[in-house]
Amino acid sequence: MHDERRRIEERVARLHTQRIKPATYASGVPMEVAAWQAPGEPVSFEEAAAAPYAPFAMDTLWGPPWGTTWFRMSGRVPAEWAGRRVEAVIDLGFAGDWPGNQAEALVHRTDGTPLKAVNPLNQYVPVAHPAVGGEEVEYLVEAASNPDVLANGFAGPTPLGDVRTAGDRRLYTFRRADLAVLDEQVWHLDLDLQVLRELMAELGEHEPRRHEIAHALDRAMDLLDLDDISASAPAVRDALRPVLAKPAHASAHLVSGVGHAHIDTAWLWPIRETKRKTSRTFSNVTALADEYEEFVFACSQAQQYEWVRDNHPHVWERIKKSVVKGQWAPVGGMWVEADGNLPGGEALARQLVHGKRFFMEHFGIETRGVWLPDSFGYTAAYPQLAKLAGNEWFLTQKISWNQTNAFPHHTFWWEGIDGTRIFTHFPPIDTYNARFSGEEMAGAVRNYAEKGGATRSLAPFGWGDGGGGPTREIMERARRLRNLEGSAKVEIEHPDAFFAKARAEYPDAPVWAGELYLELHRATYTTQARTKQGNRRSEHLLREAELWATTAALHAPGYSYPYERLDRLWKTVLLHQFHDILPGSSIAWVHREAEAEYARVAGELRDLTGEAIAALGSGGPRVFNTSPRDRAEVVRTPEGAPVYVQVPANGSAPLTPAAAPHPVTVSGRTLENGIVRVQVADDGTLSSVYDLRSDREVLAGQGNLLRLHTDLPNCWDAWDIDKHYRNRYTDLLEPGSVTVAEEHPLVGAIQVIRSFGKGSRITQTITVRAGSARIDVETDIDWHETEKILKAGFPVDLRAPHSSAEIQFGHVQRPTHTNTTWEAARFEVSGHRWVHIAEPGYGVAVINDSTYGHDITRTVRDDGGTTTTVRLSLVRAPRVPDPEADQGRHRFTYALLPGASIDDAVAEGYALNLPLRVADSAGEPEPVVSVEGEGVTVEAVKLADDGSEDVVVRLYESRGGRAHGVLRTGFPSTGAQVTDLLERPLGEVRADASGGVPLTLRPFQILTLRLRRA
Repeated sequence: MHDERRRIEERVARLHTQRIKPATYASGVPMEVAAWQAPGEPVSFEEAAAAPYAPFAMDTLWGPPWGTTWFRMSGRVPAEWAGRRVEAVIDLGFAGDWPGNQAEALVHRTDGTPLKAVNPLNQYVPVAHPAVGGEEVEYLVEAASNPDVLANGFAGPTPLGDVRTAGDRRLYTFRRADLAVLDEQVWHLDLDLQVLRELMAELGEHEPRRHEIAHALDRAMDLLDLDDISASAPAVRDALRPVLAKPAHASAHLVSGVGHAHIDTAWLWPIRETKRKTSRTFSNVTALADEYEEFVFACSQAQQYEWVRDNHPHVWERIKKSVVKGQWAPVGGMWVEADGNLPGGEALARQLVHGKRFFMEHFGIETRGVWLPDSFGYTAAYPQLAKLAGNEWFLTQKISWNQTNAFPHHTFWWEGIDGTRIFTHFPPIDTYNARFSGEEMAGAVRNYAEKGGATRSLAPFGWGDGGGGPTREIMERARRLRNLEGSAKVEIEHPDAFFAKARAEYPDAPVWAGELYLELHRATYTTQARTKQGNRRSEHLLREAELWATTAALHAPGYSYPYERLDRLWKTVLLHQFHDILPGSSIAWVHREAEAEYARVAGELRDLTGEAIAALGSGGPRVFNTSPRDRAEVVRTPEGAPVYVQVPANGSAPLTPAAAPHPVTVSGRTLENGIVRVQVADDGTLSSVYDLRSDREVLAGQGNLLRLHTDLPNCWDAWDIDKHYRNRYTDLLEPGSVTVAEEHPLVGAIQVIRSFGKGSRITQTITVRAGSARIDVETDIDWHETEKILKAGFPVDLRAPHSSAEIQFGHVQRPTHTNTTWEAARFEVSGHRWVHIAEPGYGVAVINDSTYGHDITRTVRDDGGTTTTVRLSLVRAPRVPDPEADQGRHRFTYALLPGASIDDAVAEGYALNLPLRVADSAGEPEPVVSVEGEGVTVEAVKLADDGSEDVVVRLYESRGGRAHGVLRTGFPSTGAQVTDLLERPLGEVRADASGGVPLTLRPFQILTLRLRRA
């Protein structure tokens, strides 16, 4: 037989695209359209319904950036359409086929009931099936003219990312608003051809099945009447039926499909637009569920459900009905799909608590897995936190984006820092927006790493990022691919069902221990520094407010614990931990609002803490220590004078001087306190840091060296930092001034001021305090650079084989060498309050109060010694998607801690982030809890969420070893229970003879205790 593939494929392609697709809608009549441009922000349906509308013609421009235009559309179904499937077809002037970052709309009945959304891949609204003819149709359509912020493909900055700078030029040309007849036979023929052509293209040229499909298509096209596509479509479909009916091979890979609509809670649109996106997408999904009984839709992010409940109760009721029918699967159990690295430990716990509780309260469903496909790496604390929240599985996807190393597993046991393992999967289809194309299906089979051990994988299908979700076309593809020769098989099912089958099939799946590091998007540890600082400070202010509110509830008669206010503030902070807000990868509008929200949250939390302390009574200044360690340090009186005080962990003490330690001396540019001696060079760097206790020099070069690097990644400006940034830099060695800033027996400080670049200015105050080895660098930057990154480096005279970086409820170790591509790829890493490097017998920590990005490198000097350099990433200056990212004022502190153990790093990390508070108070209550025993660290103290007034304490082992201790209460207690994160009992703990609660913890174990009040 002659090879006629080219002729056949070209023939089929032309007939399919030029004749069959255009015939999908057999006939149509235009609707009458009128329009009203809403002023400013979106308005309610009631306001829009009462507004004055003006006639609107097709092919007319509409929609300024971020505007809302309401359209009134009306028409009559022609009598001759009786018995046919009639739809309204609306084209707002869609740009491309991505539903997310462009025009989209929600269609309402005239009574305000939302019907369905329209977007580029979902332009229809059902009218009648079958039609009787003569029906009147009238809609009110809320259309959003969201700009395509990335239309220029990252080529340069755009003002479209903020309503304040986007201008008012109209963006879209309205193309169509028709009543039309859907020719169902032609529509199904189109889908038959899509599936067969894509399958054929993926089969090898030597595969008989490829040739079989080609010739079947060729014969079928002979039956197509070009003058009457509609009439001939059934015959064409009949000719293709045998080739579509051939079953898959017995060993074919099984793809478990679940509907999905990845809706970024904010990204290239503000939160207010996400609130509308959720209602649009969820209205489409519930409509699709009515059409396809096998349909199952998985949806995470409790926050988005809450928005729909509050803003569109009709859609909310449809969701609840779909849940009952088993077609809607709440998943994930988190308040939002948070960033996987940056939230603090307690915040990640609360993400799971608030998310799971929402689904249990509103649907009676306890979610069983963590659904987090799109975060930029995943902390090694997740397995333990997930299991403690009652989860059995974990789903991710983003690791498939690795720049350097292909992750070796798709189904595996993920082992966390404490040894907890959770069954984990990331789909080999390599997307969380699958549509069951031939390329995707073949790719899933090729990629699947578990061949020979397992046979199934998951595929979240539906358009996403900006929502959209599954479409009827994707559902039809799934039906055709359920059992089709040459393809993997598709079975639509609940994620819980997939994970149960996958685990049963593959119980001995391989183990991956430690973090899931994404070899991409490493700049998300640094970009939008003020957003990150707002998060860090909010987390610590929440800890402070809960501790002192608990103290007041126990000891101040008449004080009422602020459950509702704390709940609301926690949810605000959790919302802004979404994986495109906290990482700094959103448009300017998002980060402008985030900074304002953090300021509001901080103010309210300070008020809450102040109210709790005031409830204890007034009588003089007192010092309050929210950290989990006893502290002896310098604090300022209300008048600003330094005082050395001692304050117990989680407790308070009078503002009276303690025994004075060795005084601080300032001599020229040298600061000394009997523990460390710090010398500041003429260029403002640290020329020496001498540890007087260990009699050794700490530095092996210029300390606190500020280095300004050119920083233009290959793509994804806000997200990425590529290794070539290291090749071009300027060391900032020309200070404007180096002066003594403070000289006091308890405090010595030297101030260094530098101006550089495009008008940027940095003021740093290097401070040594009595009794402390910690050397603080208080930093104030007025930043005006573009496409730069500023780093601060500390070259330390240590041969450290690895670095340790704090993560949630513990720390991870990373090699300082680059023996393999896995280590080399970690050229920028995340850490929380501290990083630590050590050789046997000596260690150094670098502490911070709002910085996450670091790099740690190792070199050998000419004298044979080793220099291990820790550098903090302070600020960046990307221009996409926010052209003003990081511009302006930043204030933060980082510190060098010589002679530090891990335990010292933990203690000083808390101390820097939880400064002592001085307030007027007469109360002298005992700390709510105190802990005897090294390595046991209290992370949270609060009242139980159920209103019982039990006290809940969350603690963990923080050194990475076994810990034994005793927890004592500052209030009468009748017993203690171990609970999960949701405060559900797991077992009783018996008190010891002295009434204390004995503690035995494995390395990095998290323990939640519920203490019953007498």
